[in-house]
Amino acid sequence: MIIIKTDSQIAGIRASSKLAAATLRQVLAQVKSGVNTQILNDLAHQFIISHQATPAPLNYSGFPKSICTSINNVVCHGIPSIKDVLKDGDIINIDLTTILNGYYGDVSASVAVGKVSAQASKLLEVTKKSLDIAIASIKPGKTINESIGQVIENYVTQFGFTPVRDLGGHGVGLNFHEDPFIYHYFTPDNNIILKEGMIFTVEPMINASNNWRVTFDKNDGWTVRTSDGSLSAQFEHTILVTPTGAEILTQ
Repeated sequence: MIIIKTDSQIAGIRASSKLAAATLRQVLAQVKSGVNTQILNDLAHQFIISHQATPAPLNYSGFPKSICTSINNVVCHGIPSIKDVLKDGDIINIDLTTILNGYYGDVSASVAVGKVSAQASKLLEVTKKSLDIAIASIKPGKTINESIGQVIENYVTQFGFTPVRDLGGHGVGLNFHEDPFIYHYFTPDNNIILKEGMIFTVEPMINASNNWRVTFDKNDGWTVRTSDGSLSAQFEHTILVTPTGAEILTQ
């Protein structure tokens, strides 16, 4: 059931989204070779708590940390650890969600650690661009498929990349995950009509190969990896559908 947000709800979600974006900027500023992902987690946790908010991932369905840190071939839901030390040549996605006064804001970004390969650099560029062009395409009356899924898939496949199919964006704001599910590739299941007041995430997860398949870690129950070991990148914003297009709330 898709929730059309009221003006007061939009204001609350906007405030939480701005905090999420500010938290992400704080964490990304500390990404460098030699830093372990537990340090990044602790920084985000303290920043969120200091703003009288709560990190939504912590204890969500048993997730043990406050953010997700996904390195190289980890598509998403990587668990921060003192054992995961960043090194030059890595790429990492930081994914976090805040709860402020009961409202949720969800954001992520992928960045390079030091000097990375040409392929990794191109993957980051293309993934970010695919998010930007999808957001620019959003308008009331269009379907999710033509605004988001088809746009993203058509763009990234030009470069030999492909969007992950087993995971996607989602409604957000009053809860961590709401309807609708947002596919990042072409599918008839994405034929929901966009309406003013919808709030959802657009978060393409793009693999640096033509293989969209992923594996789910059976040991920790969370970590998702590319099935062929290829690199994967992700960028995410929380989006409000406006009368004329879309507003990025997480900036």
